[in-house]
Amino acid sequence: MHTGVALPSKRPSHRALYLQVRDALAERIATGAWKPGSAVANEIDLARELGVSAGTVRKALEMMEAQRLITRRQGRGTFVSDQASNEQAARFRNFRGPDGERVSGRLVSVEIAEGAANEQEVRHLRLSAGDAVYRIRRVRSHAGLNFMVEDATVPAALFPNLAGKREIAGNITGLAQEYGVLLGKAVERVWPGVPPAATAQTLGIAPGTTVLLRDRVVFMLDGPPVEWGTSHLHLPGGFYLAEMG
Repeated sequence: MHTGVALPSKRPSHRALYLQVRDALAERIATGAWKPGSAVANEIDLARELGVSAGTVRKALEMMEAQRLITRRQGRGTFVSDQASNEQAARFRNFRGPDGERVSGRLVSVEIAEGAANEQEVRHLRLSAGDAVYRIRRVRSHAGLNFMVEDATVPAALFPNLAGKREIAGNITGLAQEYGVLLGKAVERVWPGVPPAATAQTLGIAPGTTVLLRDRVVFMLDGPPVEWGTSHLHLPGGFYLAEMG
């Protein structure tokens, strides 16, 4: 009977063993015990340390690679992924310019405010009425013009004292890594619409101009929502790319 796996807190014991191993190793990344870019021990050494089979560790590592927590480099070994890197952040950037290149833009401004979750925030983030949240507005530019105004909300419990920080990460991947939050999937809805007058002014477009609206919820790894945001985008000639399969 294997008893060597140090399980993260609040994990059900009936989970498959390879998932328990994944949880234990993922927690090392979340807590900073395994730093971004650091090498991961080989399967045999991890199996010996955790008291499980090498096959179980291999399955856990394969899952972690699929979830972008680690990167395997042929002939060099396995390394902890940098969650705040452009490569990792790119999975949440599906907007392309006329040439097909990803557009992330330059961060022009960041504003943050603290408050109690409203009805929409409670629903999207699965909070309780009155829970504290941080509301973040980011403006990004591309080719010298503002192209995106993003309004995001995150639970204050996950990001304590965020409003008091001198600098706030420009995206959810950087923010999550700073606070040891591992990200999982995101769900987006995209449709054409007309932004509020103030947002149109920030984008430098005439009132009534149609732009692209995005509603997105980002989830923790195997967990609840960590960010809900809406964005207004105006990128002439640009498009949204959905990759499937």
